[in-house]
Amino acid sequence: MQLHHREQGQGTPLVVLHGLFGTLDNWQTLGRRWADAGHRVISVDLRNHGRSFHTPEHTYELMSQDVLALFDSLQLDPETTLLGHSMGGKVAMHFALHHPDRLARLIVIDIAPRASSMEHQDDIIEGLNAVPLAQLESRQQADEALAQHIRQPGVRQFLLKNLYRQEDNSFAWRQNLAALTSNMLAVGAEITAPQPFMKPALFIRGGKSDYITTEDKLYGIPPLFPNSQVETIVDAGHWVHAEKPDEVFGLVDAFAKS
Repeated sequence: MQLHHREQGQGTPLVVLHGLFGTLDNWQTLGRRWADAGHRVISVDLRNHGRSFHTPEHTYELMSQDVLALFDSLQLDPETTLLGHSMGGKVAMHFALHHPDRLARLIVIDIAPRASSMEHQDDIIEGLNAVPLAQLESRQQADEALAQHIRQPGVRQFLLKNLYRQEDNSFAWRQNLAALTSNMLAVGAEITAPQPFMKPALFIRGGKSDYITTEDKLYGIPPLFPNSQVETIVDAGHWVHAEKPDEVFGLVDAFAKS
């Protein structure tokens, strides 16, 4: 089973991994810009997301193996840059720590290697599971069901990008909601390794986000990524790339060409 992916542009590979409940579609606008700037951009749907395969298991070890299989299939050279946001950032960290010879540099967007209880996702999980797919007649009804659990319209619109009509015209989620619900603690797992990743690593954090704290910057990241730098984008939250695309474009383009 190979991960669904999409390629744009030519040049040195830049592999992009989305976050929890996301898809590669979330990165297409920035992907086009990076492709126009001279990168071979490979946007990926991780397992249990988008158009990639569904499995009951959802761990960073398995997701890293999925990415390794894609690297092998596409015959990506060691000059590849691997970028991941949130959950995808943890996949990228795990991959870099365990397969350091397969890439030249790492970019992690708004996530630290430490463990998370994932309690902040409880409302989203409850909301998604509360949507009555079998009775659903419109996306508006789905939004109304989500609104009982999730107040922010922007978060609901992000989640509703996963809703689609099947051939029989009924609605379904693209993500494997059952697997993600049962594996939420695994999504929050700490990223560890016996040896650090010695190559360059760029961490981009949102100034309004607490996913990378000052403590992470000083004590959590350096032991695993000693050749790392942390850049803060002021006035951005966790979805840094959506809120400040120009800043993210510039940081990633410059670092991937370094």
